[in-house]
Parts: sequence; structure tokens; C-alpha cells
Amino acid sequence: MINIGKFNKMKVAREVDFGLFLDAGTGNMSDDILLPNGNLNGMELNEQDEVNAFIYRDSKDRLVATLRAPLAQVGEMAYLKVVGEADFGSFIDIGLERDVLVPKKEENYMITVGASYLFYIYVDKTDRLAATTFIDRYLEDEAPYSIGDEVSATVYGFQTNGSIMVAVDDKYRGVVLKNEYFERVVPGEKLNLRVKKIYDEDGKLGLTPRKSPKEERTQLQDDILDYLKEHNGFMEYNDKSSPEDIKAVFHESKNYFKNALGGLMKKQLIKQDETGTYLIK
Repeated sequence: MINIGKFNKMKVAREVDFGLFLDAGTGNMSDDILLPNGNLNGMELNEQDEVNAFIYRDSKDRLVATLRAPLAQVGEMAYLKVVGEADFGSFIDIGLERDVLVPKKEENYMITVGASYLFYIYVDKTDRLAATTFIDRYLEDEAPYSIGDEVSATVYGFQTNGSIMVAVDDKYRGVVLKNEYFERVVPGEKLNLRVKKIYDEDGKLGLTPRKSPKEERTQLQDDILDYLKEHNGFMEYNDKSSPEDIKAVFHESKNYFKNALGGLMKKQLIKQDETGTYLIK
């Protein structure tokens, strides 16, 4: 049985001017699959040689073989680029002669030509390769990480409460709570995160873009000093400012901001009053 969208071990049945036909194992020559000369990937083959060939449908919907490795096989997830769009869906490049369709109903969010996202590859009802952005069910829990580890993750959606759903190493399920991030993120974006928590019930990773509390505090203090220097030693923000203003300007929570101000005042680097904060020269 031929597995479409995967590598299959097959024997060369016969040679023609435009390529080789591989034995489909049905006993019927008409079922044999063409391996075009352009898909030999530099190999020289003879009749009865065994090859590991990837099988897919070409632009004319015929089964065709290639010895080139695609960017993803059926049953795999991969970070792939969108290269076209139509009323019925979008097309992604998986490194083959024919691009793969992402049906409109399989677009969990708006995707843009030229951008890359995390896709799961599958075979649709017509035996064609297809892809989906609904990847949560294919991700794994119980990832091999510990609290404090730094990881890379891809955004693939948002929970109803605003928390970000991410795939760590494009494989493991993770979440960044809404109160952990202060900048706009979009699906497909790559984030550098730190493991903050491992949930007992399922092993899911709780993640944060923040550094360790000590590093975060030091960085924020530096940012405040830089801001003051760039604004003639004064800013209208102090420990009474609104959380919204602090988030908009410094991309931090008010609690972190107040702690940073307190640290700078203890060092006698700044002072504040009801009008704002001043740099002590």
C-alpha cells in the first residue's frame, strides 16, 4: 500500500525517457508511479534498485515520486511560508513542485502571504496533501524542560481570556498568561521565553517572556534611567501612575515599575513628587 505524503520503499520497475516508474506493488503496471528525471536528486538508478521515495500528487493530480526531502511529511508539524491565496484557502511551500493547500475552514486565524506559521500536514478526502493551523490537538505535553529553562516557541492562537497559546520547539504545548506580556504578538511569531511553571494536571508549560525577577528589575531600572536622560531628566510617571500608562511606555506591570523606582531611590539616583520623577544629577 502506498502512503501518500510519506516516504515509501519501492523498486524501480522500468525506465523511460522522462524518468523511472516505481512498482506500486499492485501487480498492475498502470498503477506504477513515475519518478521524473528532475526528481532523482542526483541519484543514478537501474531496474530492480530499491529507493525511498516520497509520494504526492503533481499539478495534474497524478501520483508522482521524488527523492528530494520535503519540508514536512504527513503527520508532522512544520513552520512553513504562505506563498499564495485564493477564495477557498491559502497555499504553503513544502519544498515540492506543487504547493500545499490550507483550506479556508482550516485557517484558525487570518494568514498572510509572505508570512510563516506552524502547520500540521495531512491527507484530505481526495488523497491530496493539505495543511491546517488547528494544531493544538497534535502538540505534546510533559516536555523535557525544567523551571528556569530558556526556550523558543511559536504563537499559534489565543485563549478566550487573552493568554497566548504557543508551541515550544514547535512540538510541546505551552501558555503565556495575559499578565505576563505587554506587547502585541501575532500567530506565527517566534518568541524567546522562560519556563515559569509546569502545570501538575497535564505537564503543560507555563511560560514568560520575562527574565528572572532580579534581571528584570535591573533591566527596568536601566530603562527608567535611559528614559529620564532622553527627556531632560524628568518624566511625568511615578508610583501613582496608572498601570495602563506604565504598560504603554515601559511594557511592564505597575508592580514591577514601583519596585524599580524604589530601588533607584534607595541608590539616590532619582526622586519623585506628585508631578513625576526626576533624575538626580
